[in-house]
Amino acid sequence: MLQDFHTHTSLSDGELSPMEMIRRAAVAGYSAVALTDHASTGDMQRIVPELVQTCALARQYWDILAIPGIELTHVPAKSIPVLAKEAKGLGAWIVVVHGETPVEPVEEGTNLSALNSPDVDILAHPGFVTLTEAKLAADRGVLLEISARKGHSLTNGHVAKMAVKAGAKMILDSDAHTDGDLLNPRLAGAVLRGAGLASTLVRKILEDNSAELVKKLKGQYL
Repeated sequence: MLQDFHTHTSLSDGELSPMEMIRRAAVAGYSAVALTDHASTGDMQRIVPELVQTCALARQYWDILAIPGIELTHVPAKSIPVLAKEAKGLGAWIVVVHGETPVEPVEEGTNLSALNSPDVDILAHPGFVTLTEAKLAADRGVLLEISARKGHSLTNGHVAKMAVKAGAKMILDSDAHTDGDLLNPRLAGAVLRGAGLASTLVRKILEDNSAELVKKLKGQYL
């Protein structure tokens, strides 16, 4: 079963409504999907409550764990701990931070600020993450993302190398903006193998790490 903790809907720059994204993920064989639209302080107050309601309705009727979340994107690095706490207060189950991808002008220091926040769950496409940052991720229990998205995936091999050296846990996400971006088992394995990861780690990321996050979220919110 596939799980995905980083997707976007029409509430930010995705193509599908939140409910349709959940439905498409369910039909694609997903057992869990997080809706994590791009946001900062003002639009969080609009986006998170809507995702909370939509995900609750989907969970009631469909066999998929629909997870309301947010991706803090292009915000001032020093504001991340405050914004992540605000997002959790609004009802987000999961907070993703848009990391220092090499293809966008993310402020330097974003990775470090996210890793120091107790309310951040995933550091997405963290680019040329340093070994010190990866060790902090391991210590703080923040998942480092291996991305299936074009551009963001350019540094997957580096992220994987730093994570392995530091003992940090990784997660695979699609960063989907439409249903065509959703993962399937073949693509999921190919992205992880393409990052230079051994088959044992591929299985651990796809099975154990995802399952642990799902268990944590269920324990906290259900």
